[in-house]
Amino acid sequence: MKYVLVTGGVVSGLGKGVTASSIGLLLQACGLRVTSIKIDPYLNTDAGTMSPFEHGEVFVLDDGGEVDLDLGNYERFLDSTLTRDNNLTTGKIYQSVIDKERKGDYLGRTVQVVPHITDAIQEWIERVANVPVDGKEGPPDVCVIELGGTIGDIESMPFIEALGQFSYKVGPGNFCLVHVSLVPVLSVVGEQKTKPTQHSVRGLRSLGLTPNILACRSTKALEENVKTKLSQFCHVPEENIVTLYDVPNIWHVPLLLRDQKAHEAILKELNLLSNAGEADLTEWTARTKIYDTLQDPVRIAMVGKYTGLTDSYLSVLKALLHASVACHKKLIIEWVAASDLEEITAQEAPTVHKDAWDLLKGADGILVPGGFGDRGVQGKILAIKYARENQVPFLGICLGMQLAVVEFARSVLGLDDANSTEFEPETSSPCVIFMPEGSTTHMGGTMRLGSRRTYFQVADCKSAKLYGNAKFVDERHRHRYEVNPDMIAKIEKAGLSFVGKDDTGRRMEVVELPNHPYFVGVQFHPEFKSRPGKPSAVFLGLIAAASRCLESVGGKVNKVSTNGMANGSAMEKVHQNGNVYSNGNGFHH
Repeated sequence: MKYVLVTGGVVSGLGKGVTASSIGLLLQACGLRVTSIKIDPYLNTDAGTMSPFEHGEVFVLDDGGEVDLDLGNYERFLDSTLTRDNNLTTGKIYQSVIDKERKGDYLGRTVQVVPHITDAIQEWIERVANVPVDGKEGPPDVCVIELGGTIGDIESMPFIEALGQFSYKVGPGNFCLVHVSLVPVLSVVGEQKTKPTQHSVRGLRSLGLTPNILACRSTKALEENVKTKLSQFCHVPEENIVTLYDVPNIWHVPLLLRDQKAHEAILKELNLLSNAGEADLTEWTARTKIYDTLQDPVRIAMVGKYTGLTDSYLSVLKALLHASVACHKKLIIEWVAASDLEEITAQEAPTVHKDAWDLLKGADGILVPGGFGDRGVQGKILAIKYARENQVPFLGICLGMQLAVVEFARSVLGLDDANSTEFEPETSSPCVIFMPEGSTTHMGGTMRLGSRRTYFQVADCKSAKLYGNAKFVDERHRHRYEVNPDMIAKIEKAGLSFVGKDDTGRRMEVVELPNHPYFVGVQFHPEFKSRPGKPSAVFLGLIAAASRCLESVGGKVNKVSTNGMANGSAMEKVHQNGNVYSNGNGFHH
């Protein structure tokens, strides 16, 4: 087993996750099998209870693991299926060591950070690195490990120590350290400054780790004299210093690394040059070129609660992007804060209220994503009502789907007090209720999580056609509340159709309005399984409907050519697992 460790220096948020994903993709393109591990030094057991404001979105895996959003990047770039163990946190390590101590496994010894915590970290990495994530038998060839945080953080010290010991244990030729650092350009002088990186590397070396490759983040490519200086002071060969300068979109990063022969430097350090082929990124390059040249816009209004922080909806944005590139449309996201649509804002800040409604009304499609808490709920309901009454393509995810049911019950059934018990526990018309198996006392890991099967009840509904006329589909879930099964008959009689249910038939999964261009709500989170070459079916449906080219025939959705006309010769075929495949223009993956 070979290991690539990606660390970060100087400042956080440099793009270690994208760099680690891009390295994995490059090695995969060379014919190697790759797995990934993300180390998060925080004390939380997992990301499940953390606010999106604090840490971006919570990414959900097939096995129900609630993990850091970087694992979403790994899955999208590498088209792999990771597990909760691929996300290692301080909380998990300490918990496992304390559990062992309580059982008496340490035979009366004093339990310490070194060697017990550091040994537990190394054992975890070795165990998880050997688990295949690409659906094939046998262990992967390379494990890419990303260490969260910045070198010098107190909380990451046990991991640094463990990884220093680990690099010595696996030996040279089996371990390659890529250090991502910042080379700032001071606007006053206009010169690239190497001192922050020098200090960062010095700190790393003092902790027992020596970088083999430097990946320098800067606004433009590194000048030759800057590379020479870095090589001299950081003891890294010039050919092993690469620049990660600013690019139009992150799909360029693997191409940037390939053009600077970063994969060759890594393969050389890992003694894999003879095992690996040429990096074949033909499809990736084709898709990136299409992305760069898109001009025909499609506007999607994102009506949410965390609109100030795009990382809160990262997977939703990526899923919209994958679908719009597949439809050859330039995606424009109109961020609409749900609370700005409410009547109270009209009284307190009329201009803000008007601007929000103008954005909503100017959109080609409306998306209401998942969320928790009651802030902005009325605004989301108003947006859903507008989409339903004005024939605007709409996709509701999780809470968005539940609120579509609430809005329908209020407006069509005349149940003015219809609500979710999450927001109004005493409502006399509970359209959405707390799930019986949920915990009312513990927050972490107590939701309905992970991959669950949805069975389509209506064969010719839009969703089933988008999923390739599948009888069922496996998608990932993360929710505590569900549509009240006792109200289904009344709601369906009024015209809202529950076209997808779980295996018991009592849990509603997919809802549609039949006499509408595209009005779909899903209880699951389809964004978590969307890939650059395989857009999520329901997102593809939203973009196609918003582009006025949704023509579902026999489980196929017409691909849209660059001029916006439906191109019947190149069809998107949507497979059972919720992924879309295409047969042309470099989109198959």
